[in-house]
Amino acid sequence: MSALDRLAATIADRKGADPDTSWTAKLLAKGPEKCAEKFGEEAVEAIIEAVKGDKPKLTAEAADVLYHLLVMLAARDVTLEDVLAELERREGQSGIAEKASR
Repeated sequence: MSALDRLAATIADRKGADPDTSWTAKLLAKGPEKCAEKFGEEAVEAIIEAVKGDKPKLTAEAADVLYHLLVMLAARDVTLEDVLAELERREGQSGIAEKASR
C-alpha cells in the first residue's frame, strides 16, 4: 500500500470523526465547498513555488495539494480508486485524443 493509499484511507476514516480532534474531520464538517476552496488555495501556493523554482517548498506544497485533493474528493464521495480507475481508462491514449473525446 502506497503512502497515497494510506492517506486516502485515513481521510475516509476521519469522515465521521470529531472535528475538535481532527483537522480532516474539521475540513469535511465545513462541507464540500470549503474543501474545494482549501484545495484551490493550496494549488495556488504550489504554483507560486513552482514559478519561484524552490524545490523543497514546491515539494511541501505539492504534498499539501495531494492531501487537500483527497479531502475534497472525500467530501463528494469520490475515492482515490475512482480516480485511479479513470487514469487507467485513459492510459495509452494521447492527451489530445482524450480531450477530443469529451
